[in-house]
Amino acid sequence: MKKFSALFFLMAICVFGSWGVESKTANVSSPLLVGGSFSTQVNATSQNAFDQAARDEEIASLREKLRNTQYEDVIRRINFLTANNHMDDRFYLLLAIAFDGLEKYDDVVYSAGQAIAVAPQDARAYILRCRAYIKQNNYERANIDVETALKLNPSSTLARNLKKEIDAQLMKKRGITAPKKETKKISNGLIAYVGVILLGIFLFIYFRYEDLFRRKKSSYSRKEAAVKDQYDFIRQIGEGGMGKVYEAYDKALKRKVAIKRVRPELVRSGYVREQFLSEARMVALLRHPYIVEIYTVIETESSLYLVFEYVDGQTLETRLDIDGRLPFSHVKQIFKCVCEGLQYAHNQDIIHCDLKPSNIMILEDYKAKVMDFGVAKKVDNQTGARTVAGTPAYMAPEQQRGFMRKQSDVYSLALCVYEALVGQVPWTVKGFDIAKKKIVPASKLAPNIPPGVDAVLEDALKEDPAERIQSVQEFWDRLNMIKPLDDDKPEITHY
Repeated sequence: MKKFSALFFLMAICVFGSWGVESKTANVSSPLLVGGSFSTQVNATSQNAFDQAARDEEIASLREKLRNTQYEDVIRRINFLTANNHMDDRFYLLLAIAFDGLEKYDDVVYSAGQAIAVAPQDARAYILRCRAYIKQNNYERANIDVETALKLNPSSTLARNLKKEIDAQLMKKRGITAPKKETKKISNGLIAYVGVILLGIFLFIYFRYEDLFRRKKSSYSRKEAAVKDQYDFIRQIGEGGMGKVYEAYDKALKRKVAIKRVRPELVRSGYVREQFLSEARMVALLRHPYIVEIYTVIETESSLYLVFEYVDGQTLETRLDIDGRLPFSHVKQIFKCVCEGLQYAHNQDIIHCDLKPSNIMILEDYKAKVMDFGVAKKVDNQTGARTVAGTPAYMAPEQQRGFMRKQSDVYSLALCVYEALVGQVPWTVKGFDIAKKKIVPASKLAPNIPPGVDAVLEDALKEDPAERIQSVQEFWDRLNMIKPLDDDKPEITHY
């Protein structure tokens, strides 16, 4: 444990050594957050503006405390600031470091996930979450994070060392032992002799069993060239955490399709690859008018391709980029279709895992289809699914910890409705209480939103899945009962 603490201390110095000194405001007494509520009453803070200079001064003070291993002081101070609406995106990363120093690894995973959501290009959050997963013996998830960190910062010595540790543990878990170094010297002549013998054996086997080597591969083991022979790739139409999406033309069936090429590093592990294939083939059985259909799954020597129905429309994300937000009447039309499609999938015990505006396609007359069930999971009604998948900004709290269930989709669904009405996810709205996870009501942020919507969203965004709205159908039934206001109409607004 002492070695681990020393290693963490050195990492904190390396990462934050060049940053400033402690501010005077950091000495203010603040409460400790316990179980989502404050242990003591907080006095109102100064009404002075929390401008950039003040934020930088606070950050410098917090980093100094981290260098002095004052982890609990850092947590108290950040809780105090956020409780008084003094927000800064850098708080998430500092919280993750403080929890890491206290060896509270579940909290490290959560805080690092929040840091990734606001700054997905910062390798440090992935490294912190990776270290927490290692302590929890979750080496598969740790491997995904450390590979992402190395991609963002290939020169990170800490990330490379973590990668070596994870690889060693995964080899041990799979029963593979590292080869021992040969201590005796072997003459060059002996090496050449053994090489000739082995070459002779290989040539004998090849010509004796030539038909085995030339046997055709299965339909799920093709070369990249074979995929491009079957499909004309027209243009790239999207890109996300799982890979790139292309508009293509199926030469055999004479139709347009959408093809997602999954990033090779996500399926490099044989076990993960097989799990992904199994889930994708299962999702391909979904048939619903409000779900974009998966036609087939193609496994190649270097990657995976998901071939989807091509839908000519506009994603909700693109629509919000243009209009800023949507009126409640239009949101109801769109999410009626989304809820029907999602509930159908839940009835088959399949959860989407990555519901977000870019995965909702809007058609004519505000009809909609849910896209990208490519990372969906088959769940047990009691235990759910245990894996990490999705987009951090739209993940339910339990999903960020690797536990997914149907209520996780309800949480993501509510976030999408909130963003459609307001133009932002709750975490980016000024006034969001990070300590109590209290969102700002949507009706206070944009005009013509019926107040009844606030209660539905609040109940669907509960931290505890057991306290949350339990089904997509229940969410839609409550939302559908709310009538648009008389002056509800489209309004071009940017936030």
